[in-house]
Amino acid sequence: WRAEDELLARPVAVKVLRPQYANDPDFLDRLRSEARAAASLNDPGVVAVFDVGEDDGRHFLVLEYVDGQDLKAIIRSEAPLAPDRAVAIGTAVARALGKAHAVGMVHRDVKPQNVLVASDGRIKVADFGIARAMSTVGTTAPGIVLGTVHYLAPELAAGGSATPASDVYSLGVVLYEMLTGRMPFDADSSVGVAMKIMNEDPEPVERVNPRVPPALARTVHRAMSRSASERHRDANALADEL
Repeated sequence: WRAEDELLARPVAVKVLRPQYANDPDFLDRLRSEARAAASLNDPGVVAVFDVGEDDGRHFLVLEYVDGQDLKAIIRSEAPLAPDRAVAIGTAVARALGKAHAVGMVHRDVKPQNVLVASDGRIKVADFGIARAMSTVGTTAPGIVLGTVHYLAPELAAGGSATPASDVYSLGVVLYEMLTGRMPFDADSSVGVAMKIMNEDPEPVERVNPRVPPALARTVHRAMSRSASERHRDANALADEL
């Protein structure tokens, strides 16, 4: 929800948790802890966390309000994006993730829906605290998938642990989607998508969109390597290459 901070006279975003999470005390403790960690990032490329609270049983986060739209909406309406624009957006996202990686944080849910593009062109990465706290809930509760399946790194699809390299893979998928207007893998079910992620290589990005320069294609393919050791070690390394 968009709301007004009456004390400081500024617009803010209020994210209200669904009841299935609000009734889990362990999750709430983890959320508060991760919200504090996310707030400590204090980076212009990360959506700021201002507060976390509860009102009449409803738990919420108070976040920086970003006047703009998410990257998914831009991809749906404008993709494939020009390579230089995709590089600019990808680099901004990688730099924001890199600040988190440098202090030991991993996002775990990098996807275009969590990348906000402000009306003045600034790029903001959202939902650090929520994605991290969700990792303690598991994937068996109703409606919960840790990380949208199309953007999951192969090791996460196989049940492994999140690392900076898994964030790099997810951002590689975002780059692929910006440059082609489509997902690298698709199937009739989430399980089918996960199986392809673990066992197949995507169609080369430059084959889908011949306008993608060879150097950029190599960077995208490296970021999306099925082997974590073959990817950029963290998002800062990916940003440098971009």
